[in-house]
Amino acid sequence: MRGRQPHRPRMPDFAKKLSHLGPARARYGPFRSVPNGKATGVMSTEQEFHRIKRLPPYVFAEVNAMKARARAAGDDIIDFGMGNPDQPTPPHIVEKLVEAARNPRAHRYSMSRGIPGLRKALCAYYHRRFDVELDQESECIVTLGSKEGLANLANAITSPGDVVLVPNPSYPIHPYGFIIAGGSCRYVPVTPDAEFLRALDRAVRHSVPKPIALVLNYPSNPTALLADLDFYGQVVDFCRHHGIWILSDLAYSEIYFDVAPPPSILQVPGAKDIAVEFTSMSKTYNMPGWRIGFAAGNKKLIGALGRIKSYLDYGAFTPIQVAATAALNGPQDCVEDIRQLYKGRRDVLIEGLHAAGWNVPSPPATMFAWAPIPPAFAHLGSLEFSKLLMREAQVAVAPGIGFGEYGDNFVRIGLVENIQRTRQAVRNIKSFLGNYDKVLEESEKQRAVVG
Repeated sequence: MRGRQPHRPRMPDFAKKLSHLGPARARYGPFRSVPNGKATGVMSTEQEFHRIKRLPPYVFAEVNAMKARARAAGDDIIDFGMGNPDQPTPPHIVEKLVEAARNPRAHRYSMSRGIPGLRKALCAYYHRRFDVELDQESECIVTLGSKEGLANLANAITSPGDVVLVPNPSYPIHPYGFIIAGGSCRYVPVTPDAEFLRALDRAVRHSVPKPIALVLNYPSNPTALLADLDFYGQVVDFCRHHGIWILSDLAYSEIYFDVAPPPSILQVPGAKDIAVEFTSMSKTYNMPGWRIGFAAGNKKLIGALGRIKSYLDYGAFTPIQVAATAALNGPQDCVEDIRQLYKGRRDVLIEGLHAAGWNVPSPPATMFAWAPIPPAFAHLGSLEFSKLLMREAQVAVAPGIGFGEYGDNFVRIGLVENIQRTRQAVRNIKSFLGNYDKVLEESEKQRAVVG
């Protein structure tokens, strides 16, 4: 019987669009063959690394380099580019860290699965927040942030050539966790609606081999879109029928405004048969640098993640896990305070941009606004528009192309500057948009010179 030809992973289309930023071949050079075909026992240092050459240039690097140059020249750049919380971790969490760190026994290796008290605290959170019951021994695990958990699970379940379904645009680790692991991605719309379900059906019918997994992320980074339980229910039914795993990223579960709290996919009956969900302490408790997150759900997926982590790490520093336990079990006033902080910044930003003539939708959740590029600048694409905005308005944003080819008509604005700085950014942007004819003329001249 003839064997099936392996599926050849391909570079995503938007990665090709970014090749001018510095492809891997330019970085490492071509592979040097051995003269006369004779082995010398010496490996060429210019050989390309297989996994590295599958990654496109990091689109944010060019914007970050420009930002660094501007600041070095004395410019005051208002930075909305990275989703990095700017406020301190609540004091009671820090105090618990300090207390635990004073215990010499806590300085030893920890557990890659997470200490029992923290896993128990996660289960209690799921029960009170979502009315979902979890077994702390087999259905949850502590990760070094949700990003690490998703990437390691992708590595655990992916074979070379496997196909994974990923929304576009999406947070980069969602596709690239699987691409690094040797898989390939087929993209589906990010909108949680009937079109998503139709695209999901088409993707399964026309993919060879059949997809092994689907990634979901609601509230969504970068788009701030929300999903409801009806949508999750239809996706779970579909994926159970087709034998497809679901990896749900719920990192922004507690950052929502003027809407009902976002649901968990694990609330759907039968979801734990095929789904695992990732959550994080980073945004909920202002703990981004602490690197604490979780995975919960399907026992087989949790077991696979636990096994691969046992080869890679000994878990987070125990005092950090103790402090995370105190965060989950302690008073939750700080979570509401953080939520209201982002809501206030959102309102100032969106109202100010509307007054300036830039109609940006108000995000119902997350710490980001997903802003369509103003029509007069749409032809530039998100990378050039981001550079122009920084040069002319001293405001840094994240170009949408960094989240996928379907993000190139947008920029992502993080709610990570205080209200005073946000108001200043809005004034700068208003001046920039008010002089767009002159700005565009100068921009085209500069591009012509570079070209």
